[in-house]
Amino acid sequence: MARDSQAALTALNRFGFGARGGASGDFINAASDPRGFVLAELARPNGALLEVPGLLSTPELGKQVFDYQFEIKQARDAAKAAQQGASETPPQGSDAKPQQRRNLSLSTAAKEIAGKDPAMQPQPADSANAVMTPSATMQPQAGPAKPPAQPLNIIQKTFRAEALARLQRGVVADCGIVERLVVFWSNHFCISANKGALARMWAGSFEREAIRPHVLGRFGDMLKTVEQHPAMLFFLDNQQSLGPESRAGINRHRGLNENLAREIMELHTLGVGGGYTQDDVTSLARVITGWTFAGRQGRLGTPGSFAFNANAHQPGPQLVLGKTYAQAGIAQGEAVLSDIARHPSTAKFIATKFARHFVADDPPPALVAKLQDTFTKTDGDLRALATTLVQSNEAWQAPLTKMRSPYEFLVASGRLLARNPEDPGRYLNGLNLLGQPLWSPAGPNGFPDTAAAWAAPEGIKLRLDIAAQVASQLADKFDPRDLLELVAADAASPETRRTIERAESRQQALALLLMSPEFQRR
Repeated sequence: MARDSQAALTALNRFGFGARGGASGDFINAASDPRGFVLAELARPNGALLEVPGLLSTPELGKQVFDYQFEIKQARDAAKAAQQGASETPPQGSDAKPQQRRNLSLSTAAKEIAGKDPAMQPQPADSANAVMTPSATMQPQAGPAKPPAQPLNIIQKTFRAEALARLQRGVVADCGIVERLVVFWSNHFCISANKGALARMWAGSFEREAIRPHVLGRFGDMLKTVEQHPAMLFFLDNQQSLGPESRAGINRHRGLNENLAREIMELHTLGVGGGYTQDDVTSLARVITGWTFAGRQGRLGTPGSFAFNANAHQPGPQLVLGKTYAQAGIAQGEAVLSDIARHPSTAKFIATKFARHFVADDPPPALVAKLQDTFTKTDGDLRALATTLVQSNEAWQAPLTKMRSPYEFLVASGRLLARNPEDPGRYLNGLNLLGQPLWSPAGPNGFPDTAAAWAAPEGIKLRLDIAAQVASQLADKFDPRDLLELVAADAASPETRRTIERAESRQQALALLLMSPEFQRR
């Protein structure tokens, strides 16, 4: 039984979000057939899709942002006009002229609003009361009086609704490997909700539309969908990129923005040292000029949808990675992405990153080789890639040395304590406090994926604070010794058992359980 318990712990922690509490029987099911327990979830068709009533498409959400921004602009213009009308008129004969309003780009306008609109500011987590707690029924402790909260606007409401849907799926999933794959690929192809109003509004729909449909599909399909999604185009400013010799580039005396092209090669496919040069980046940037999204007035299509602007596209063939692409229009960029998705460097980069995420910071070379071979032979079949991972002996033999990320820690806590979230705010505040704000990494390389990144002393202290708060509010509902059986059973170390049994109170025992290696490591 001990060996099966260790394999069950690996199945639940390494590949999923940990065991659920209550009568789920997750640990027993995993112990009876560890690999089959994980593979069963991978075999379910459409298991990654997230279809929740009320969650809208990217164009629908884009229209709401455009309308919201337009209303704000009208209100500001009206206030400015009223202020000017009430001010003293200039002396007669004065040659002063009214200041002309800048012609702001869509991106700049969104950033301006983001800087002034409370809806775009990260939620503070400046006290113990702001820390996530899994229970929707928990009440914050008494503290200093706070000013009344401002009503949520459409952007805040949308972000919270998307976050809640994602959190609830993670808490209720049987094993959680599919949701772990969603988190992995969403971080691989990350955007940041802090970019502005559109990015915050689209963060959830980007994941639902560009990531989830393909986590068990083909990498090439995910790559194309991601790079053509309005959220990615906005995040990396490709709507501002003009072919120097295109009609728009000549008229506006502007040129390329290489952000998206560089990240496609460096972060999304080939990886650093993947065989590309700066000339390749520049050529790819030319190839994807014209890839944009329709604005409020809908001149290029349905507002908020992907659009190809032929007037901004650099004409003529382009040389990328030693191959000339002579296709016209949007087909040129799609052909380049299709080839890059099949490039040997892409297979190696994805295999290494995949193994590093699930198994070890320095993954076994034999495992990386197996994953790379599967990726290449199946034309980037990501279900096959995940299956190869689960079926490999290396993934089961490696010790559990990875540290759960803040997101994984909070979701695992909700699962163990059987608290299906009803309010995302507690989780969002916890993620902010622990340094992993939802859909908001500091850069396009996403959140770190090494044990050291999340095991720093300050981070551990903050986790302990959260564990202590959870325990203070829920300890009377659970016996931590029973929860340890759900978490690890016979795989729990003697040290962990003694620590929990010798705790001075249930509250202390529960906090120690949540901070134990069996709960924190994966």
